[in-house]
Order: sequence, then structure tokens, then C-alpha cells
Amino acid sequence: MRYATILDAGRPRVAAIVADRVFTFDRRLTMRDVAAGAVDAPLPSDRGIPLAEVVLGPAIADPGAIYTIGLNYRAPGEQAGERPDRPFVFGKLPSSVAGHGATLAWDRSLTANVDAECELGVVIGTGGAVFGHTIVNDVSSRDPWLDGDQWLLGKSMAGFCPVGPWIVTPDELDVSDLRLGCTINGEPIQDGRTSDMRFPIAELITFLRRHVELRPGDLIVTGTPARLATPPGPKRHLEPGDVVTCWIEGIGELTTTIA
Repeated sequence: MRYATILDAGRPRVAAIVADRVFTFDRRLTMRDVAAGAVDAPLPSDRGIPLAEVVLGPAIADPGAIYTIGLNYRAPGEQAGERPDRPFVFGKLPSSVAGHGATLAWDRSLTANVDAECELGVVIGTGGAVFGHTIVNDVSSRDPWLDGDQWLLGKSMAGFCPVGPWIVTPDELDVSDLRLGCTINGEPIQDGRTSDMRFPIAELITFLRRHVELRPGDLIVTGTPARLATPPGPKRHLEPGDVVTCWIEGIGELTTTIA
């Protein structure tokens, strides 16, 4: 099953997507409710909205906690098993989420050097199990006064966490070896595989649960492949007019326009 958040008269509404049709749920439900098992009735077969006619919001518009994992992909030539003793856990604020097709603007007097990063997102369900997978663009400042000193702020400005276009449940997708990447204006800046994670998803969940309570609707952002050395190169930061596309095999594409 694919679950999405659509914008209905400007307000988020949870829906299921079957083929190219969208089936909406009760307006009172949130994606966190769905992740907690609030939806179990079969979808009707005689209604629905064409997918092309809806506007998508953040796949999960109201995540609980957002855990981001740093340095979780092997470098080119690095052997499997060569990894730190434990995952490197950062975070983003839930207020930073945005949807597929959103336009991202920020105060460039605060940070001029901002990067896009394609990552596989894991939405937590009941009991710490995986409810589903999505695409996350972990937008991050690279200026030294934010990237390191104030990394939470440098990752959490409004719109710095596009999530979508939807959530795919585990019964429909094996995420152990998916190709993923990112382009700016059609030029590739990342191209990797989830099998290159130093800490796979099950280990990340186990590690986090030793320290914190994972709740339905929490989001784990599992790390990003290295930037490609080919043009536009690792030092190419986001500029006005850029169209950023993060893509993951079996999930789809998540696009953001830079203002």
C-alpha cells in the first residue's frame, strides 16, 4: 500500500493510493494515527480521485521525532564491515517538513551554502516496527557556524525536510538493495545503493530503542551516499532556480524548487 498526505482546501488529509487513484480517509486522522494502526477497513472500489488532480503535502505532515543518521554510507572502495562502533545520530525539527513539488526559500543572510541529500526515510509503526518507507531530502547548511556548532538549526529551517511523495509499506518493497540518488537541474550529484549502508535499518532501530522511545509516526532518515566527483561536483550548493530531484528505486521521485 502507498499512503500519502494530500492538501484538501489547503489542509492536510491522509489518503491511500491504489494505482492512479487516491482514496481519502476521515479528516480527523493523521499519518501518525495510520502508522499506529488506526486504519484497517478495506478501500472502496467505486470512488477515488485521480492522482494527477491532487496536490501532495509532506508524506507525513506531523512526524513525532526525526532522527537523522550521519556517515552511514560506505565511501567508494571501503570494504563492508569497516564502520564506527555505533551510528552517528543527528536530528531535524518536525516543523521543517515539506511536500513533493514544494518551493524552498530561506534567509541567505543566515546561510548561503546549503546542500541537498537524498535519503531513505523509515516511518515507525507500532512497537518500533517499520510502518513504511519514503524519500527524504535532508537539506542542510554547510556553513561552519551551523554545520557542527548549531547543526540542529542548520538542518531544521522551514522546508529543509521535504518528505514524499508517499509512504510505501514493507509488504510492497524490499529496501535492502535499492538504487537512490539526487539530481540538480537533471545533473546527477549522488548515485548509490541502500546496500552500502554501514548500519542497516534493523540495527538503527535497535540502537535507537536502547536510548529513546520510538513512537508511531517517528521518522528515521538513514543517511546519504557520497557526492559524485563529476560536474557539478561536491562543492556545488543550491542556487535560486534549481530543481532538485531525489529518487529511490521502487518509491519514486521527490522534487523541490529552490527560490
